[in-house]
Amino acid sequence: MEFQIRKAKSDEYKAVEAIMKQVQQLHVQWRPDIYRCGETVLPPAVYEQAVKEETFFVAEREGMIAGVLFIQYRHIESPNQVTRNIIFIDSMAVDERYRGSGIGHAFFAFLKELKVQKGYDGIELQVNAKNQAAYNMYLHYGFTDKSIHMELL
Repeated sequence: MEFQIRKAKSDEYKAVEAIMKQVQQLHVQWRPDIYRCGETVLPPAVYEQAVKEETFFVAEREGMIAGVLFIQYRHIESPNQVTRNIIFIDSMAVDERYRGSGIGHAFFAFLKELKVQKGYDGIELQVNAKNQAAYNMYLHYGFTDKSIHMELL
């Protein structure tokens, strides 16, 4: 399948929100003690701001939005850390009909190119501990564990 990765447009909110709801439902299934279903996963104002700042991208195939990618550009500077600029993946989601078709890998190839273009130092993300399929995909693509986020209930 051939996909085009491009900047999201304002009029695509409905399709983007539908994909975000699919992923939110997975989180609810994994951790109903933390996540809940709501009417809105991605508030329209947040989406509009990301579109304006060109930090929201979509994977499109034959006019259909098949995946979404929301990033942040972060500058890390503190007395105890090396100063770095990273691209942080806030959200990456693929419509359930297209999972396993290579969209995730296409997003990562896009991000690697974006990192080089901007002269950034790395790409980072967080993954839900219950999302083993995504974790394995990230490892396969070359990501390594940076830290482990733990909880005590």
